[in-house]
Amino acid sequence: MFITLEGPEGSGKSSQLPALAEFLRKAGYDVVVTREPGGTVVGDQIRDVLMKMENVSIVPRTEILLFLAARAQHVEELIRPALAEGKVVLCDRYGDSTLAYQGYGHATDLETLRLLLDFATGGLRPDLTLLLDVPVSKGMARKRENDSEWNRLDAYTEAFHERVRQGYLSLAAAEPDRWQIIDASQTKQTVQDEMRAAVLSRLQG
Repeated sequence: MFITLEGPEGSGKSSQLPALAEFLRKAGYDVVVTREPGGTVVGDQIRDVLMKMENVSIVPRTEILLFLAARAQHVEELIRPALAEGKVVLCDRYGDSTLAYQGYGHATDLETLRLLLDFATGGLRPDLTLLLDVPVSKGMARKRENDSEWNRLDAYTEAFHERVRQGYLSLAAAEPDRWQIIDASQTKQTVQDEMRAAVLSRLQG
């Protein structure tokens, strides 16, 4: 099963992922944890280019193509083989990030992005997507508290990040069977408990 975690900046998904994976392993599932951009040697090199603060000259179209290149490598090298072996793949961000950030955030045509996503992924879509939702002001405050994680995308305007958040909510509303929205403003343990319940329900169902 292919499960993705999405959310605006500071939602806490990256910090929640290891505990979710460990919980599933103890429950008897063979779990692969990965992230985007990244997950492969090529993807990690592209991630470095995308996230560096000195690369502020990157324009939205370049940004889109770099993310898609990393994703294409990720799907073919890691995700599809793991799924073929019957493993549960937990991925920190996937195609919906492109729709939220580059689509809603940068106001790029969504249908064009969907066509590009289908090409990059070979049509591979998640079985379940957890949206860790948090108000932009709260999420960005969290990010600022952790200077080591501040990157080029974090530095976009608050208005950009608000468009991203609203984009996520729109995507979730359009596919309620795939998305599960979790209030990431709650305590860390409450968020973790709700994530575990949502994933187990889908795995056991």
